Amino acid sequence: MRLNPQLCVGGDDHYNPRFSLAAVRRGIGGWEVECGGARDVERWWLSKWGDRGFVVDEHTQALGPGERHYFLIRRLHSLLGLVPIGVFVCIHLATNATILFDSKGGSAFQWAVEIIHLPEKLHRNVLIAIEIVGIFLPLLFHSLLGLQIAFSGRSNPQHYRYGGNIRYTLQRITAYIALVFILYHVWHMHWLGAGVGGGAFQMEDSVGNPAAAVSTAKGIQAAVWIAPLYAVGVIATVFHLANGIWTALITWGITIKPRSQQIAGYMCAVFGVLLTLVGLGALQGFKTFDTSGDVASSQVAGTTATMVIDGEARD
Repeated sequence: MRLNPQLCVGGDDHYNPRFSLAAVRRGIGGWEVECGGARDVERWWLSKWGDRGFVVDEHTQALGPGERHYFLIRRLHSLLGLVPIGVFVCIHLATNATILFDSKGGSAFQWAVEIIHLPEKLHRNVLIAIEIVGIFLPLLFHSLLGLQIAFSGRSNPQHYRYGGNIRYTLQRITAYIALVFILYHVWHMHWLGAGVGGGAFQMEDSVGNPAAAVSTAKGIQAAVWIAPLYAVGVIATVFHLANGIWTALITWGITIKPRSQQIAGYMCAVFGVLLTLVGLGALQGFKTFDTSGDVASSQVAGTTATMVIDGEARD
């Protein structure tokens, strides 16, 4: 059973017996995200067709505990995609973009990274706990449920070439690309990948000198295909986030009317373009960074971050 997506945008004003009110209530295939919420569609359905089309079949019988709470689970999926995952993506790309402010020593990037790593000054496990609870677990939940939604949904842009359906398809495609890219990025740069040939990023070198910028740049410059891979990953991730914000505004009932959805679409498009430029700018900065240059100026950033955590004023 599938719902005709044209019904959502008023393209089909005739009753179709293939539709199911029960299916609308459940929002099969993630379709309710594109239509402003299953409950809104259900109210429209009842006002127009009553309970016609309410059928009990293999899709609507004996819902389990997880399915009974599917609405809340989907809302949690949407929320986690914005906070903390979306917020983290913005901060992460903005932090990386600080490399553009100092292409020689990388002091600006070193300073920004050390500010983020300040919890390690208290205890290394504090930052690990923040990463697990604030990033990895939400990302795991969002990814697994997102895959379930993607595999259960079915778009048809070849038959219904309107913007919502195309965005639906692109949202799924970019989700797959972003997931693969994130897994590669964690292996490539994060300390978790250090034991299996990754973990290129280092806060300090072997003698204790700041090395955040140099190590990141060396990781990006290690092979000719790495920078293009990152470019594709950044573009896919940002599109998925920007389009996800647009659909979340609909899902949460913030943008109900077509005009408000159109305005939100423009705003999300501008946000996506700007964030993409930030991400690609950072990538270009690391790609062209002189890894053989003097990084002594980076030590200033390390000293400044230490002053913040120690609460001391030093010259």
